[in-house]
Amino acid sequence: MKLKKKQKGYPWKFSSVGGSVRVNITSGEDIAHLGELDRKLWTVLSCPTKGLEFDAKTLAYIDTDGDGKIRVDEVIAAAKWLTDVLKDRDLLIKGEGLLPLAAFNEESPEGAKLLASAKQILSNLSLEKDEITLEEASDSVKIFEKTQFNGDGIITPASADDESLQALIAKIVEVLGGAPDRSGVDGIDEAKIEAFYAACADYAAWQDARTADVLPYGEDTEAALAACDALKEKIADYFMRCKLIGFNPDCAGAVDVSVEKIGAISGEDLAAAAEIGSYPLARPSAAGLLPLGGGINPAWQGAFATLKALVLDKDFPKAKGITEAEWNGILAKFAPYIAWKDAKKGAEVEAVGLDEIKAILKADKKAALLDLIAKDKALEEESLSIDAVGKLLYLVRDFFAFLNNYIVFKDFYDKDKKMKAIFQAGRLYIDQRSTDLCIKIQDMGKVGELATHSGMYILICACSSKVKNATMNIAAVLTKGDVDDIREGKNAIFYDRDGGDWDATVTKIIDNPISIRQAFWAPYKKIGRWISDKVNKAASEKNDKALADTTTKIDTASAAPAGEGAAAVKSSFDIAKFAGIFAAIGMALGFIGQALVALAKGVTSTPAWKILAIICGIILVISLPSMFLAWRKLRRRDLGPVLNANGWAINAKALVRIKFGATLNSLAKYPKLTAVDKAARRRARWRRFFWCLFAAIVIAGAALYFTDNLKCIGLPFHKEAPVEEVVEAPEAAEAEAPAETAAEPVAEAVEEAAPEA
Repeated sequence: MKLKKKQKGYPWKFSSVGGSVRVNITSGEDIAHLGELDRKLWTVLSCPTKGLEFDAKTLAYIDTDGDGKIRVDEVIAAAKWLTDVLKDRDLLIKGEGLLPLAAFNEESPEGAKLLASAKQILSNLSLEKDEITLEEASDSVKIFEKTQFNGDGIITPASADDESLQALIAKIVEVLGGAPDRSGVDGIDEAKIEAFYAACADYAAWQDARTADVLPYGEDTEAALAACDALKEKIADYFMRCKLIGFNPDCAGAVDVSVEKIGAISGEDLAAAAEIGSYPLARPSAAGLLPLGGGINPAWQGAFATLKALVLDKDFPKAKGITEAEWNGILAKFAPYIAWKDAKKGAEVEAVGLDEIKAILKADKKAALLDLIAKDKALEEESLSIDAVGKLLYLVRDFFAFLNNYIVFKDFYDKDKKMKAIFQAGRLYIDQRSTDLCIKIQDMGKVGELATHSGMYILICACSSKVKNATMNIAAVLTKGDVDDIREGKNAIFYDRDGGDWDATVTKIIDNPISIRQAFWAPYKKIGRWISDKVNKAASEKNDKALADTTTKIDTASAAPAGEGAAAVKSSFDIAKFAGIFAAIGMALGFIGQALVALAKGVTSTPAWKILAIICGIILVISLPSMFLAWRKLRRRDLGPVLNANGWAINAKALVRIKFGATLNSLAKYPKLTAVDKAARRRARWRRFFWCLFAAIVIAGAALYFTDNLKCIGLPFHKEAPVEEVVEAPEAAEAEAPAETAAEPVAEAVEEAAPEA
């Protein structure tokens, strides 16, 4: 139903979509005037760029500020730009991925520039055509692969004519890594050139500071420092042990290696025993000399020999031992060298080699490289215009489809289901049904909002794909069928829009009515579950009690003497008790019989339509409240809260009413089969007969119970006693009479059973 709204300005047309009045976008002229549309009439005020089934590049082009949200102003800006550069605005409605060159609006400066860029793209691709496609405009590698400069501020070896510059560019890419050029080749930008030359200068200056003053052992200084570091802690441990012996000679045995320690490991492979390395470097003494001629722990002899050759033999060639002060003097000699190493700069170009670095600095090609960068940047505007042609083709193809999911939910409410909304993530199969209303959940913390406001039956499912090595959460809405077998933890399969399958598990259920039919049976199912739970509980308690009693009696019988045990077991049977039980059962059966007789008399004297009215009335009394509440909730089911929980700003209701909701789910349909086995068919008929009989008894009993409240219909179920026959009796008599009456059948039953016993 189309509606017209009187308003000043552009004559918008409206229609009813999904229970709300929404504006129609049917022409390029409508798109051109989006800026005039009152924002209160937009269905969406903001939507996320993630979690949507839509081209990510198109969304990025619309999201000009790159904040991950597309707002009304950004949509209006895109619409204004598109309708300004296009001569035929209705091309946006077609949504095709190609654009004739004649469609560019040359009267617009932006349109004329885009036309020139489109022609340049076709020229670079060696194509002679009067139209350009999305694939041609968006393949920047092919567009720029034969160009020397492309305006991105990055140069490649192909950008230089001089072979030495080409080699230098390649060397910088090798050392510092490359930046991707529009041609698809790694190149360098201004920042990398500056960083390379700065690193070369720093490394050369650092190497020039490597003089004899910082090399106490010449070219062996680095190896000597490594040898000292390997034994520094062990030598410090040795001198501390010597100090302890000088402090107290009695502790010599404690700080030295004892024979007992060696004896404890003598049975092992001593060559591989790690414990030997924990023993002192040498046998400590009060003299405090580290021996240089021998007596070194076997586990450290190799490292000590290296230290001796590189350091000790040079500083103390004839000494038999050194003191702690002499050792500390050796370590102090490395201080200038360590400071020089810590001041190292330009390590990133060290692999180039010092000689080549000095040659590069001497040639000084930095200015020539920066000149190439400047020539490339001079084409930046032209290059951006070429990129804008790709943006234009993306929006020409997708913008109208985006509007159908932003201003109007047309794709979602499409009756033919040719299109799906951009928020519909795929299809979930569960419990012999499928649902197409599945939405990715970006924020699980907002799931509670769904239960409060949506009014829909929603399954929160955790999905995982081993093929894609990814996980996600979805909200799947059920609008059809029964949910008796659905529970948390139930497994299902989810298919995304690309056809990929995901393992899905129900993690949470948001319970709301699905259909009026389900609401009709809901009270009976609840009563059935309640009765089943009570019966199961009672049976379980009886079983436990019987088992406990039996166990107790067996234990008592086994513990008592043979005669007493038999007597005890025998005395447990009480004929009077069983007679009372049978009498009670007889009374119950008699009451049921009287009720059925009374019911039969009432039925025979009552018209059939009244009986049917009673039955229908009872059913309505039970089911009507549930159906009414379900009907009200089903009419108010709203998709808006689900989308709000996923980052959307919904500005209008998105109702999912009964008829439309049924189109979102599909139930399994089976052909009718006829049983070949005649016996099976007979059993099936008897089962149906007994179920019908049981239902009739239940309904009849309910009708009998409610007869006192249905006298207005005229049913003769009960006849009031004449007033003259009512005799007042004392209160004591009234209190005693029921007890005597109830006791008489039991007493008679006991008397009849006593002779038989």
